[in-house]
Amino acid sequence: GCADIPTPHIDRIAAEGVRFEAGYVTAAVCGPSRAGLITGRYQHRFGSSTNPTVDPSVHNGVPRDEPMISEMLAPAGYVSMAVGKWHLGTFPGLRPRERGFDEFYGFLTGGHNYFPENLTLEDLSEVRKPWDWYRTKLLHNGVRVATDDYLTDELSDAAVEFIDRDRDNPFFLYLAYNAPHTPLQATEKYLSRFPELDGDRKTYAAMVSAMDDGIGRVLDALDERGLAENTLVVFLSDNGGAKNNASSNEPLRGWKSDHFEGGVGVRVAMRWPS
Repeated sequence: GCADIPTPHIDRIAAEGVRFEAGYVTAAVCGPSRAGLITGRYQHRFGSSTNPTVDPSVHNGVPRDEPMISEMLAPAGYVSMAVGKWHLGTFPGLRPRERGFDEFYGFLTGGHNYFPENLTLEDLSEVRKPWDWYRTKLLHNGVRVATDDYLTDELSDAAVEFIDRDRDNPFFLYLAYNAPHTPLQATEKYLSRFPELDGDRKTYAAMVSAMDDGIGRVLDALDERGLAENTLVVFLSDNGGAKNNASSNEPLRGWKSDHFEGGVGVRVAMRWPS
């Protein structure tokens, strides 16, 4: 329904599946919301009611005795990969590959820089001031890796490569883009699509468009490999739009962090053709 930012691939999920007019998440900020999503339980029941700390020396995140969907699918023979934002615990033992995911490509914290030249820290132990954690190099199965592309495109690449590798197995892909979370950063490839916009709204639109492109690539990968008919695709956000990134929750009241509709009412669509 957004007039100034086309999202044809996200719209395709809704058009070919089910659009949920009353979609809600269980928290108005990302960490608790994701904890509820990935465990299937209200996160208050196990103490994940605030964003977990980024300090890897603090045992803070989703407890080990709360099974995640990845841990439930593993005994059924599923291969699982988490791509992008984690934000469910940086402490050893709470990270993706220790929580049922066979592969991980992304970052452990709540936000990240999008340009590869800004990713200079080798580890969270090097963080010296707030938001420095946005500058850590990406993790690939526990190893820090150098990147050379816009972050949203990097995450899309990893998702498509996973589908290609595990096309013959039952698989679960948790693709958690950080776009359009701050900082507002986009490449000219995406900015040039919105000549009629300016300022932060233009950058926000470019970031959303990059994410939509990536979602299109995932859908195409499923189509091209003959997997689309029997693959459930779910799209949603972890919370409503934030005040500081030029998003709009109209006509809903409030923003991310609020418990008005604008904070917890989100778009949800699911597609499963067969």
